[in-house]
Amino acid sequence: MADVAAVAGVSGQTVSRVVNGSPRVDPGTRARVEAAMTQLGYRPHRAARALRTGRTQTIGLLVSTLATVGNSRMLQAVADAAAARGYALTVVTLGAHPDVGAAFERLSEQGVDGVVVLNEATAAASETPAPAGLGLVVVDAPPGAGSDRRFGIVQSDHAAGARAATEHLLSLGHRTVHHVTGPAGSFAASERENGWRAALAAAGVDAPPTMPGDWTAASGHAAAARLLEQPGMTAVFAANDQTALGVVRGLADAGLRIPGDVSVVGFDDIADAADYRPPLTTVGQDFDRLGEVAVATLIAGIEDGEAGFVLVPTALRVRESTAPRPA
Repeated sequence: MADVAAVAGVSGQTVSRVVNGSPRVDPGTRARVEAAMTQLGYRPHRAARALRTGRTQTIGLLVSTLATVGNSRMLQAVADAAAARGYALTVVTLGAHPDVGAAFERLSEQGVDGVVVLNEATAAASETPAPAGLGLVVVDAPPGAGSDRRFGIVQSDHAAGARAATEHLLSLGHRTVHHVTGPAGSFAASERENGWRAALAAAGVDAPPTMPGDWTAASGHAAAARLLEQPGMTAVFAANDQTALGVVRGLADAGLRIPGDVSVVGFDDIADAADYRPPLTTVGQDFDRLGEVAVATLIAGIEDGEAGFVLVPTALRVRESTAPRPA
């Protein structure tokens, strides 16, 4: 490391930060150090470094399920971001009967330096103390959910995205917007419902009854049958794209045209959303950015003991599933 520092013209501490994937190195310096490492054939020895520093360069990912598209996208994003910083990744899923304390202990026993907790697992994680010395970042939890200074929070701006989706439908002349929710207990689903309600309230429109969903296309298809019972229903905001897909199918099965009779908006902008029939108007989450920020925030907490809060913007993507209210 001293040889690398000499060639790169930096301090040994800077080389250490680059090797450990610290975000506290500017891109030009990082490139210089990495070039010196390549020139000298320097390769960190993970086991030796763990003995010296007490850190394994491994982070954990705790998730309730990988069956949803959003969680799978986040897994990929976190894995890519961790690899880019020289960290390995260990994944634990909670399943139907979550025991977050046991999951934390399992990850701690495997020697991870910190844990990223995803979405539906965050509520339970917020109430369960992590083992001493284990850094923690949760993706989608209320600000202030964790009192520990190592507890960082990263969020998509779900409420703003849902509000934009609802405002888009109202701007097309729809008198109200119906909502198929995500699962109860999900922070993301709650925030999306809050954004929908806020947009309707700002427009002076009473919120119609919500239809329950659980992120799946099947729940959207089931909700479509109940939506058909709502008088004057011409616009639907679904809590995610898979739910929207089920809504579209259910309405089409009843002989309605999308968007000729009913406009539908989803949330997430999954890879297939633009290939739905019709292509789906949706709110895009930047999963790559969420993964990068979650890993960077976790590493900063591990190295500096400082928690962080980061809100990642969402963006409305208008496609062919929305149109002006039918006459």
